[in-house]
This record gives sequence, C-alpha cells and structure tokens, in this order.
Amino acid sequence: MADVEAESLARSLTERSPAGIAEQIRELIAAGVLTAGMRLPTVRDVATEIGVSVGTVAQLALLREGGLVETRRRGGTRIIEGADPLGGEFAGWSGVDLLYCSPDPHLLPPLDEALAKALKQPGINAWGREHMLPELQKELQKRLTDQPREFVTVSSGTEALWLATRAAAESGDTIAVEEPTSPGYLSVLQSMGLRAVGVPVDEQGPVPERLSEALEAGAVAFVHSPGGAFSDRHTLTPERGLALEAALEAAPEVLIIEDDPLGPLGPGAAPSLDALFPERTVRVLGFERAFGMDLRTSALAGPRELVQRCVRHRSGGVASNSRILQHALVQLLRDPVVSHRLTSARGHYATRRRLALEAFEAAGLTARAGTHSWAVWVEVADDRAGGPGAQRPGGGGRRRAASHVTEQPTGLLRFSVAQLPEDDAVLAELAQLVHRAAVGELGEATFV
Repeated sequence: MADVEAESLARSLTERSPAGIAEQIRELIAAGVLTAGMRLPTVRDVATEIGVSVGTVAQLALLREGGLVETRRRGGTRIIEGADPLGGEFAGWSGVDLLYCSPDPHLLPPLDEALAKALKQPGINAWGREHMLPELQKELQKRLTDQPREFVTVSSGTEALWLATRAAAESGDTIAVEEPTSPGYLSVLQSMGLRAVGVPVDEQGPVPERLSEALEAGAVAFVHSPGGAFSDRHTLTPERGLALEAALEAAPEVLIIEDDPLGPLGPGAAPSLDALFPERTVRVLGFERAFGMDLRTSALAGPRELVQRCVRHRSGGVASNSRILQHALVQLLRDPVVSHRLTSARGHYATRRRLALEAFEAAGLTARAGTHSWAVWVEVADDRAGGPGAQRPGGGGRRRAASHVTEQPTGLLRFSVAQLPEDDAVLAELAQLVHRAAVGELGEATFV
C-alpha cells in the first residue's frame, strides 16, 4: 500500500493535463501536504481514480527530473524533498532583499517553454511595430473588469509608471500620491521636477478628505495602488472607491494613475476608479514580480488619448516591445500549470508576511501590513534606528525618503517580505535585532 492513497490524491487534482497533474503534486509538496518519505500511489492507480490514460499521468517523471521524488523498483515512488522553496538552510541576510520588494527567484515560473512557443508564432521578425499584440490585449482584457479602450506594452511596470506620470504632468506641477507609495517613486518625482503631496490611507484606502485637500492644493494627477501592494494597512474597498468619487468629480481635469506592480500575484478583484472615471484613468500593469525582470514586458491601459500621450514620451512614439516577449507573456498567462505556480507563490508570500508580523509583534514591536502587501511596516520610537536593508520615511540619506511625503507621528521601518525565510527562529532573530536597534542598543554601522 502507498502512504498516499490514489483516491485521496485524486481529490486534490483539479487540472487534468499531463503537466498540470505533475505541477499540482509539486504544489502539494511545496505546501507541506505531501512530505519527504511519503510513497505515492502507482501511475495506473492515479489514472484510474481521475479517469485519464496512464500516459497522461506518466509525466510524473517531471517530478523526478526536478529532484522532488525518486522511484525504486521495489520501493515505489517516494517524495525526497520537503516544503522549503528556498532550497535549503538559511544562508544569511546578505542574499535577501529587505528593501526593494523584489520577488523570490525560487518562486518564479520557468520561461523556457513559453519562450520556445513564442519563437514559433507567425510574424516574428516582421518589419513593423505593434505597441501590443492582439493576443496579449485579449488576455489583458479578461483581467480588467472595466476594459480600457487602448493598450500599450512597455519594458517594465516602473517604466509604465514613469510614462504615465510624464503624460500627466509637467515640471513644476504637483502630484497627489497615496502613501506609503511604491519604493523609489518619490525619487522619480523629484528627478522629474515634480512636487508630491501625500494622501494618507486607512484600512479601506485613501482618506477622501485628504485627497480633497491635495487636489485643492493644485495636484494635476492622483497616483494610487488599489491592491495596496506596499501598503501598511489597506486594499481599496468598493465603499471607499465610491467615497473618493466626490473629491475627484470636483477636480475634473485631474488624471488618475492606478499602479498594479504585483500583477497576477495581487488581489484579483481590487476595485478600480476606472469604473467611475474611465475617461481619465490610466492603469499600470506590472508582470516582473510574477515572471521576472527578463520578460521585459508590462502594460499601460486606459483611454486612447491618454495612452497615446504616454506612447509619445517613449522614444518619440516609435518604441515597441519584442513580439517574442509579448508572445511569451501570452503563453504564461494562458498556461494552467503557470497559474498553479502563481497560486503557490501567492501563498508563500502571504505566509512570509504573516510570519514576519508575528515575529515583530512577539519581539514587542508594533508592526502592520496591508492584506496583500509585500511590505511590513514596523513602528520605532527613534527614527534614527534601523535594520538590515530597512527603509524609513522622511528626510534625506540612503535609508530615508522613499515612501512617505507627510511627516509621520512615529518612526517607520519598511521590510520587504518577498524573500524572507519561512523560519520562525531566523525571523525571531531579525525581530530582536530590530528591537535592539529601535531602543538604541545598536549603532547605525551595524546595518551598513
């Protein structure tokens, strides 16, 4: 008898394609549902339970190639790797990004199959430019409930946000910015000669009264992240979206820029102000945190005139993205196996956020994060305190001035959770280190 019964395993397999079956078993291993030493049922038994051919299940060989299972003639197929996505013992903080909210490379889907399929698509190397392939536009329209009228691809979500900002404002203008904002965005505004005015948030989203104040101060655009990608407390609620309507209706010339840096890894149903103001909302769709920087394809979506304005600021309007990379993104968005991988990755990022919050709180620190945020914010009484790679608001200097415009009542340290180890003991050590720094027991040089 196998340690894992075929009937029990079949109940967990919703995807019936060959690669999908293998991928779902990989996810069960990654999640710790199936653990090292367990023996899997035979291929024939699994095929019988889920009603597919033996050949369909035979791609469990993919698990052997990935080093997750081993098959012995008399011992059957056993799991040989546990649930650690980092692939082993924690090697220290030097290789962990605590500042920029970059993804965990171990959780990125492989690109080889998507790129191989992309290379076989018709039209590759044709002499011409499409700002977005029709196939990619169709995939993005499925994911945008309000379906903007125009799409364009750019090389990254960061470039898309820059282009949208440049299209909305000229040097000397004021931009209303939800805070905390995306890492580094305030520096971008400064480099463009723009002034930022902060719009604080509560648990439901930007505070309407504070948005009204920012618009009355002359802001020409409002930049926010409905999914709360780096927020200390919120994901925009439908009720708050409606509450913001009055403030924005009173300023009909103000453009709305919605930043979605997590893409498929973010909340799938975050409200959009595009439903209320389709004629002046541009949406930034980032894919690098889901698929990696080297895919070099993200998107802008919105009303034609506004998107075309963005295009004109990109190499004079003549730039375009590789069709190969666009087709690869299409393949990734369509692939059910990749979808399962993203679901697994989303779960790991949520676990790391939860474990970090628990560790900081156990150390006697006040910590908070939005429901889907990739950042945990820790309150410290002394704003001079720091942590390895931490980020605080206000002032100047390497570890200051990145996410807040408004002066905060207490010091705040931002920690990226995406690459944190899923290890209670290691996180407890980090939290204790931050606590010691917060009360002045450690010098600044400790964290350089």
